[in-house]
Amino acid sequence: MRHARHTRDLSIVNCCACALVAYFCTVPFHEFLHLVTHLAYGNGIVWYSAGAVQPLDRIDYLALSYFDRIMVAGGSASIVNALIGVVLFFVLVRARLRPTARVFLTQLMGGQLAQGIGYFLIGGLFGMGDWGSVCSSFPDDPGFATVLRVILAVVGAAGIVATFFALNHLSYHFIEDQHDRGSRLYVALHLHLVMFLTGVVVGPLSMVRSPMMLTGELSPLLVACYSLMWIPFFWGFMFTWVMVRPPRDARYRYPLPTAPVWPLVALSLAVTLVNLFVFGPGIRLG
Repeated sequence: MRHARHTRDLSIVNCCACALVAYFCTVPFHEFLHLVTHLAYGNGIVWYSAGAVQPLDRIDYLALSYFDRIMVAGGSASIVNALIGVVLFFVLVRARLRPTARVFLTQLMGGQLAQGIGYFLIGGLFGMGDWGSVCSSFPDDPGFATVLRVILAVVGAAGIVATFFALNHLSYHFIEDQHDRGSRLYVALHLHLVMFLTGVVVGPLSMVRSPMMLTGELSPLLVACYSLMWIPFFWGFMFTWVMVRPPRDARYRYPLPTAPVWPLVALSLAVTLVNLFVFGPGIRLG
């Protein structure tokens, strides 16, 4: 079995393709949610890009309710990401899926949780990102902004740790021998480390040409923080490989798909090129 893996196993191709598509369905989708929210509140958009959306800032935040301020100032996208991630986790726990679909949805689930809950964490701890913008929309109530940051930091930290364990739990559907460290490394690398590397490489490459980077609205420090939001996949990799014992009810159900799914590979290359060369430099809308 191990020999067959070395000679005919191209599952890394499928896992990389799934990771690229999952990334595209997470980060540009996150920015698209910002775009939709601004338009829903009557605000125009100047630029839509892979790293950020630049609104016209026609909105008087002080005239809005607290809920509306949170939504339009930036909170809506990460909330939707987090909710999608939670729903996908329960789908993956309950549903029987083809191996390629399960790989993709596992990576998408982790990406949505990392993006959504990651913004909670960096907003609460550092006052940066989407929730940093939300907190700055409460100059009339700094006490509320302070309480909100504390809540965000606690929820963000707990949610990120829970994501570590969720990714580890879902790994065991693919691990043939739960107690063999080599089998655990094989799955952890393909399922989690590939997605981590996708996030920390594709993200900065797509943001470096963003118009907001050129104007200083996106800084290298912000981009570094965005990259760190992919850390659940690194710890999912470490948990599965060496750090966490297999759960007693762990059940091997699916092999990683070894034969390349060429339509998926083609789609992954197409969306990555769009992300880097269309959404990266941005689309001017206003």
